[in-house]
Amino acid sequence: MIHQPHYSRSQRSVVVREPGAKLPVGQHPRAGPRTQVLAGPCGRMARCLLLLLPLLLAAVSGNTALTFNMSIEYVAEDLPVGSTAFWLRAVDADDARLLYSMSGQDAPYFSVNASTGQVLLAASLDREAKTRLSVTITVTDQINTPVSKKLPIIVEDRNDNAPIFQGQPYVANVSEAWPRGSVIYTVLAKDPDLGNAARVHYEVASVTPDDAKNHLLFSMLPNGTLVLNGSLSYTSQSTYYQLQIKATDGGGLLNSALVHQSSVAYLSVNVLDEPDLAPQFLGEPYVASVPENCPLGTPVLSVLAVDRDKGVNYAVNYSLLDASGPFAINLTTGTITLHRALDREQLPSEEVLLHVLAQEEKLDIYAQAAQASATVTIQVTDVNDNSPQFYQCELPACDFAAPQTHFQGSIEEHAPARVPVGNLSIVAHDPDKGTNGTFELRLQGQAAATFSVSPSRLTGTGAVQILVKDPSMVDYERFHQMTVEIVANDTGNPGNCCSSAMVTIHVLDVNDHSPTFGQDVYRLQVLENSPPGTVVSNVTATDPDSADWGRITYRLLPESILDVFAVNASSGEVLVHNGSWLDRETRSVYYATLQAVDGGNMTGSTLLEISLLDANDNPPVLSGSYNVFVSEGQSVSVQIQAFDSDEPGTNNSRLRFQLEPGPYSTNFSLDPETGLLRSVGPLDCEAIDPALQGKVVVTVRVHDLGVPSLSSLVNVTITVEDVNDNLPVFLNEPFFFSVREGLAGAFVGSVEAMDADQTEAHHRISFQLVSGGGSSSFLLRSIRLRPGHYQGNLSLDPDVALDYDRLHPANFTLTVQAENTGTGDVLNVVTAAVQVQVLDVNDEPPSLVQASLKAVSMAEGAPPGLLTTLQASDPDTNHSLRFQELATACQKGAAPAGHVCQGWFYLAPNGSVFVNSSQIDYEACDRVTLTLRVEDTRTEKGNPYSSNETLTILISDVNDNSPRFQPTNETFVVVPEVAPVGLPVAVVKAKDADSGLQGAVTFSISRELFLQENGPNRTLSNVFTVATAAEGGFYVGSVQVASSLDGSLKGRYQVTVEARDGGTPSLSSSTVLLIFTVDQSYRVQLVFSTSVNEVQANVDRIKAALTMATRTTVYVAAIQAVTEASQSRSARAQVRSAMEAYFVYSNGTALELSDLSIMVQSHPQALTELIQLGLTIIGPGAVVPPSREQELIGIIVGLASGLALLLLIMTLALVATSRSHRRKLKAMTALKAASTLVAHAAQQGPAIPGTNKYNAEGANPVLNLTLDTPTDLGFEEDSDAASVNSLDENSVESSAEGGPGPQGLQLGQEAAPAQPGSWEEPLTAALQAHHTDPARRPGDPNQTVLTFSNPCLDTTDL
Repeated sequence: MIHQPHYSRSQRSVVVREPGAKLPVGQHPRAGPRTQVLAGPCGRMARCLLLLLPLLLAAVSGNTALTFNMSIEYVAEDLPVGSTAFWLRAVDADDARLLYSMSGQDAPYFSVNASTGQVLLAASLDREAKTRLSVTITVTDQINTPVSKKLPIIVEDRNDNAPIFQGQPYVANVSEAWPRGSVIYTVLAKDPDLGNAARVHYEVASVTPDDAKNHLLFSMLPNGTLVLNGSLSYTSQSTYYQLQIKATDGGGLLNSALVHQSSVAYLSVNVLDEPDLAPQFLGEPYVASVPENCPLGTPVLSVLAVDRDKGVNYAVNYSLLDASGPFAINLTTGTITLHRALDREQLPSEEVLLHVLAQEEKLDIYAQAAQASATVTIQVTDVNDNSPQFYQCELPACDFAAPQTHFQGSIEEHAPARVPVGNLSIVAHDPDKGTNGTFELRLQGQAAATFSVSPSRLTGTGAVQILVKDPSMVDYERFHQMTVEIVANDTGNPGNCCSSAMVTIHVLDVNDHSPTFGQDVYRLQVLENSPPGTVVSNVTATDPDSADWGRITYRLLPESILDVFAVNASSGEVLVHNGSWLDRETRSVYYATLQAVDGGNMTGSTLLEISLLDANDNPPVLSGSYNVFVSEGQSVSVQIQAFDSDEPGTNNSRLRFQLEPGPYSTNFSLDPETGLLRSVGPLDCEAIDPALQGKVVVTVRVHDLGVPSLSSLVNVTITVEDVNDNLPVFLNEPFFFSVREGLAGAFVGSVEAMDADQTEAHHRISFQLVSGGGSSSFLLRSIRLRPGHYQGNLSLDPDVALDYDRLHPANFTLTVQAENTGTGDVLNVVTAAVQVQVLDVNDEPPSLVQASLKAVSMAEGAPPGLLTTLQASDPDTNHSLRFQELATACQKGAAPAGHVCQGWFYLAPNGSVFVNSSQIDYEACDRVTLTLRVEDTRTEKGNPYSSNETLTILISDVNDNSPRFQPTNETFVVVPEVAPVGLPVAVVKAKDADSGLQGAVTFSISRELFLQENGPNRTLSNVFTVATAAEGGFYVGSVQVASSLDGSLKGRYQVTVEARDGGTPSLSSSTVLLIFTVDQSYRVQLVFSTSVNEVQANVDRIKAALTMATRTTVYVAAIQAVTEASQSRSARAQVRSAMEAYFVYSNGTALELSDLSIMVQSHPQALTELIQLGLTIIGPGAVVPPSREQELIGIIVGLASGLALLLLIMTLALVATSRSHRRKLKAMTALKAASTLVAHAAQQGPAIPGTNKYNAEGANPVLNLTLDTPTDLGFEEDSDAASVNSLDENSVESSAEGGPGPQGLQLGQEAAPAQPGSWEEPLTAALQAHHTDPARRPGDPNQTVLTFSNPCLDTTDL
């Protein structure tokens, strides 16, 4: 059963036409080809509303308002599409069923389950593109007014971006001379992610050419700086390198896993050649020949050198290192020519070696000359231009520098034939080469017949000898010397053929005499024990022979004498060979033969008698040993006896006595001549070292009077017997000891005493404490250390534990006595004072000095250094304090700041607080609290730590941040016609992280540009201005109109807004705003039946209703009176005033007149409000019926008329019955026409009731009015059953468009978004609702009942 719509006012008409046509109210749509008329009776609506009003008031008053219990949501940007993003949560005290929805510009990112509130992600998120989303969430219980709330959604970052290299491509030109460590290039890669995922580190992934050496050639620093790690070479290494640089972020979560993102870039490194190589000679080796004596300037050969640097080629200059030679070289061409006369014989060699230096004309990169050298060999050929010469030398050591004409030699008389003359070195030399140097030799002169020359012919160089030819002529007695002349003849050089030299030959004598001495016997003396080399005598012989024959050598005979004496073979000096054999007391005389031998071994001899002289070489000898025993206190007398073996009656044997210095020598006296030893006085046993056990040893020296004097020593031992005559003596006084408190039985210290008596019976000691002074707390025990030396160990009584805090003063003064009992039982006692100090134990905790914990301040960015020094104290006397940092708390304002300040400060063990970082940032943290304590490292028991304290460090701000604009998704629109000066048209927000004036932001306009749609851009000025205000932690810049705008321009304004802070120097940033303009072509006229004053008074309500219907911003251009004009006879209202307005969406687009008419008619609530405010026509000629309230008033008056109005209604019902068949056919025709309209032909939005989707000719639109069960008051019995039933025979199929369309309407609920393939034509849905279960009761939430409350429709339209 289809419920018939009910109406609450009398029938009116709304006329909507295309712009340019006007129809009076009530005109039938057939009056014009493009008009549509919606009309219908509304007779029974009054009764329905009157019955429903109490029920509505009760329903409203019985329900509480809904509230959301959520303020912000966080969604990860890597959340997969279709996953749950979050849940919408609302609270309803009535526990009614809630329905959720979401709207807003960012709502398409999500889909909402209306029943559960589950929000699924519908589109992928990207935090780097949009960090914050804003949606409007709505909840309704289907009773109260829906509750909406702006919900901010924060997109959480994930590591979904790899680092991006900036400023590519990368190319670096590097000199091959750059040293190791040079910076080649710095790359930069940015990662738009946050936190550790945005930290980028770099590495060289590969190097081309790829080899191990090239990989080590470069290194990458963490900041992206590429550093040269080796040496480059343009010639021996590659001239080009391509480096693959890899940038990797610090890693972060992506799809619930730790991911590191990386990217690569390529850096091309071009190696530039530098002049670092020396030139190189080409065509080596260089060899040439030239004849001697050739003309000057003769070219010999040319050398060539080139620069080895490939990229730098300098000119090469040539020079000779040995420029003093006969050759020269051209500076530029390298041609070598003869510079001086060339004589082969004057050269050291036939081959002349020239060292050619090639040098580049410019210095190399090391500021040094780039040069190379080469050797040129020049062979000088010979010419016969020299005669032979004679030289005095021996081959091969002849230098042929100075030829000789005189030579001397010698030969023994009567030498045999062919014996060469001795001591004669003659070399004949012709410097010419080969046959040019061949010559002949001959002798001439006085002795030419006695001698001959050998050889007689030579070539070049050879030794020349003079040989004996006639031995009988060589006689010393006839000729002491002889002379010959040597002649050399070069037959190949007639002009300079011969040379000669004179040779003087000395005849040598032979040996025929023997040597002789002047005496037959020589008597000599020498001192016994003489050292080796001592000269005894100089005895010589003579020989008349000459030279070697007269040269004499000497020797001693027999050979046994050589153990004692020796002779100088050349001078005849007799010497002592071994003085240890010369002992007069053993042997006083020696005999020897001295023999002389000449060069011919002829001899002569003489006798030597050598006597020894006495020397003091025997020390005195002592007789017997000396041991004396005596009692302590007695004297001593001892006679010392001795003798000497040296020669009697001389000083060498006379003796004297003396005491040697010693510990006890002063206690005795000794007669120097007689040797009698006596004690000076009585002897004391205690004066003797106890280790000696009473024995005293004195040493007596006995010496002779010889030179040097000799002596002997003897010890005299005197034993002294002890007697008890000494008291004990304390050692190391005074005695001061210390003991730690609380240690019962602890060792305190030791006292020591000695008794000087030597025997145990006389030096035994015992110790004891004298009563008083706290002695009862101590014990004293005696211990023997060594004879006569005793120790008393002082300790605490095991039952006594000293308390430092109870002792006043904390020390004791004890008296210790030492007792000695001798053999005579005589008691010997001495006393000593002992001071005992009680020591404090470190058992108290330290504490911090509060005055040093006062808060300290510093400026952000301050360099590292000392900030403050903390102080602590400890009541213990022995303490060592060390400060410890326990925790660091970071705060920004009143909120914690995480761990950002970790490592900013360092607390040293001595309490010094240092600034440890140069990256201290006020904007990240302005208060750092260090929790610390002090430790006493010498604490022995108890707690070593102080209580925990805090040090507050306040960080002050500096201007290190520029203002930062807040991103906005708003679209700014200005309607020039309604934009007065001062009108705000756009808003920017900025925030400066700095504080105070440094964070105060001031906005200004830096550039204005108008971007025309069909024309060039125009630069403007003073069109807009900006006002600055502080609001909610941000600075807001309101961009306002500064001058009248041109309404005829089409396009948009591009305005650059600059934000500048108040710091010194100030920092700034800018943003660009686009302000869209709406031109006059979008101007719409709304005609009202009220006066201009009334329209102006209701303008806010009119704009609110229009905004509700169109979802646009309404800009009113003008309100003015309109001339009355009756357009038809049926016009029931007179036009009195008109409102000119623009309707602009938030994206800058404007609403056209045709769309405005459809949207206003599709929104009943807005339409009712506008009719109530007097709207009659939309656009040129559109007529709007009076308001619904006026109709209700008319209906109530009609009902009061009674029977007359009832009769009229019944008459109209009869008329409607007669027309039902025609209306049904017309409705079916319209339905079919509407069904043929495809989905994409609709003007906007999904196909839901209330849209003009079915706007084809003859279609019947259904307005989207709220369907509410309470409006169905059970008047279905009055419906036109015949008309409805007549439609039952016509099945209505769903549209076959395939496009999206609306589902069937649900009671009290907005239509859900259409799903593909689920579209259902509205009339079909209405007919299907006719078959719903009639047994369902009203109020059943599952019951679906379609009712239409539209005052402009009647039942026949269905």
